[in-house]
Amino acid sequence: MKKVFKKVFKPFLPSYEVICTTYQVIPGLPVSKKLSTQYFNRGESSEAKAFYGKVISSEFTRNLAPVEVHLKMAGITIKKTQIGPVAELKQFRMVG
Repeated sequence: MKKVFKKVFKPFLPSYEVICTTYQVIPGLPVSKKLSTQYFNRGESSEAKAFYGKVISSEFTRNLAPVEVHLKMAGITIKKTQIGPVAELKQFRMVG
């Protein structure tokens, strides 16, 4: 019976995505940024939140600073984490 309910409600659940933005600073050049996106299907909120937690707690991410990580549900940001001086970098000229 639970499988039937899951199949009925799944099309109405939101989709999730985790977006990781890394900034590269080279003196004398504009700041460049790179977006990495991981998409999750509808109703996979626990998987998306677990992935977001792994990205934030990763030692690799901390060494890669400055990094900005967003957890979005249906295009709306639920959680946002900034590692390093991201706010100051956004004031500089950017190259996409």
